Amino acid sequence: MARETDSPSPDTPAPRLPDGVDRLLDATPGPLHPTARETLRAAESAAWADPLARHAAGRRSRALLDRARAVLAEGLGVRPEELTLHASGDQAARTAVAGLANGRRRCTAPPVTSSVEHSTLLRWLRSAPTPPTEVPVDPGGAVDLPSWAGALGEETPFAVLQSANHEVGTRQPLPAARDAAAGHGVPLLVDARAGLGRSDVPQDYDVLIGDATSWGGPRLGVLVVRPGVRFTPHQPPSRHEGGYALDPVDVPTALAAAEAWQQVAAARPDEDARAHQLIDRIRRCAAEVPQVDVVGSPQDRLPHLCTFSVLYVDGETLVDELARRGVDVASGSACTSDTLEPSHVLAAMGALTQGNVRVTLPLEAVAPGREETVQRLCRELPDVVASCRARLGL
Repeated sequence: MARETDSPSPDTPAPRLPDGVDRLLDATPGPLHPTARETLRAAESAAWADPLARHAAGRRSRALLDRARAVLAEGLGVRPEELTLHASGDQAARTAVAGLANGRRRCTAPPVTSSVEHSTLLRWLRSAPTPPTEVPVDPGGAVDLPSWAGALGEETPFAVLQSANHEVGTRQPLPAARDAAAGHGVPLLVDARAGLGRSDVPQDYDVLIGDATSWGGPRLGVLVVRPGVRFTPHQPPSRHEGGYALDPVDVPTALAAAEAWQQVAAARPDEDARAHQLIDRIRRCAAEVPQVDVVGSPQDRLPHLCTFSVLYVDGETLVDELARRGVDVASGSACTSDTLEPSHVLAAMGALTQGNVRVTLPLEAVAPGREETVQRLCRELPDVVASCRARLGL
């Protein structure tokens, strides 16, 4: 992994940007951080061996894997032995839910979650023998704390709450939510996949999950289990990550994720400020268009997410028309974007689900022209909305 102080010489050519990144406002996930991409290439030659093997190449892979884990653990503020790595954020989430359910299987009440969690988590929870109690949220997307507290009890096996919403960016009141859970001895699983590396690391949790794609890394899930949490690994036992991971960890991927974390952490203060300014510009621009609803908390939110809904026009039409004008955005639910299903998050918030447009701002390091793309979006949006409505005779 490169040192944070390393910088290219004046004669070093600028890295070639991935195709399409100059128009990208849908970083879910975005391209790899340039330095992480270089690390991944180099690591494929140095860390190709199975880290469980006893030969020299295997021991080298193991040492590099331990180094990557140490970097990520330090960034998350935990000990390396509390952190396990997984093939994806979804696998980390599945392991977290299964581990808590098995470890607390004598608790017979439903688990507790919010109605705006990631759809994969909600599907797993709803498919369990005891479906969860889903707590409502306010119009901004924050969980209703009195309802949350009222849903918890001594027999609640565990609770699940995201650190911030993956579609509208609203942060959840984690300190109060965890206090309510701790009062009943209920462990809290926090899903930080929307903003890990792009926002302060959550501290109010018992189990934490994340995905390196959120901070410009490759697909790699991270799972933190605090000491003392009753958590049972997969059965039958796995050989990987102390029995917690179903699949072996790809060491080059872990090294690239650690490198991306270092680079993003070093640039985060400036990155956050600039991302906030750009998203504020989009929110203002969208709010000025007639009959457009900008959703989510305007202040207590992630710096790089924005969603708005356009009355009378479907989201697919807006996405296609903006793409024709050189801006790539998303629509539908952030976790079922391949089907363009209506957003369960917006429905739970009582917001307009029709004409949903979602912006997930890429890192400046991977999309140095993102400010120009935001300007293009703001310039084109009023005419796009007007022309789409005109086609409908409105």
